[in-house]
Amino acid sequence: MSHLQDKVVVVTGAAGGFGRLVAEMSLERGATVVGLDVDGDAIERTFTELAIDGRVAVGLRADVTDAAQVQQAVDATVERFGRVDVLVNNAGVMPNAFIADHERALAAWDRCIDINFKGVVHGICAVYDHMMRQRAGHIVNISSIYGNAGVAGAAIYCATKAAVVTLSDAVRVETQGVIKVTVVRPTGVSGTGLASTMIDPNSALPLTGHNVNRFVDRIAQIQAGEFPAEHRDPESPAYWSISAPELAAQIVYVMDQPLGVNIADITVRATGEDFVF
Repeated sequence: MSHLQDKVVVVTGAAGGFGRLVAEMSLERGATVVGLDVDGDAIERTFTELAIDGRVAVGLRADVTDAAQVQQAVDATVERFGRVDVLVNNAGVMPNAFIADHERALAAWDRCIDINFKGVVHGICAVYDHMMRQRAGHIVNISSIYGNAGVAGAAIYCATKAAVVTLSDAVRVETQGVIKVTVVRPTGVSGTGLASTMIDPNSALPLTGHNVNRFVDRIAQIQAGEFPAEHRDPESPAYWSISAPELAAQIVYVMDQPLGVNIADITVRATGEDFVF
């Protein structure tokens, strides 16, 4: 039995990446899904593709940095479907760079704070009254292993993801017994496009700590098409990087639980990865 059957799920940043995958997997479990994205054309196109075989998928344009837009989208969801059961705050960017490069990076860092943290606040506020009124709900906030500690090369991103964790903990305590709150901390995920928002590719190196040389070697192997099979096999403990579908499946797993069971915090890693935080 799917606990998502007939639930109304809202996913931000749902036009692509694992936002789209979470939406698709939720639909497969019988949910009604409303996807939000700043790219109106992309979200409409994506959810038109997902609305097949009787599945109810609606794409709406909403910029998570604009609280009024998010509220309007959530209110429209409730008006149409009567409720909102799950919110997945997925939208995010990762403009990593060292503080010394602040002149080049500052505008992107401001946007990062607006999307990664304020966007989560806006989502929570948009669903809060509805969920409290219906006496049930679930908020899933996507953080990161970068939220575990301050890491060189990622100060602003780390700060936003750590803020998501502490915000989530506080909301969980405030709404205990009514709204479930889950933090998901992904590791490096291939195929999402998030790394394309990095300002300095070298900013990824400090996260690997004492594994930095091995990490650089493995990147070179990938580029040369010589990556060993064991590092590409999810059945191997040497598996090096989880895929977007594997992460999305874990996000949907925490959503697909009875109302009385809350997986409050989950970290999703590849067993053989080189990240150490």
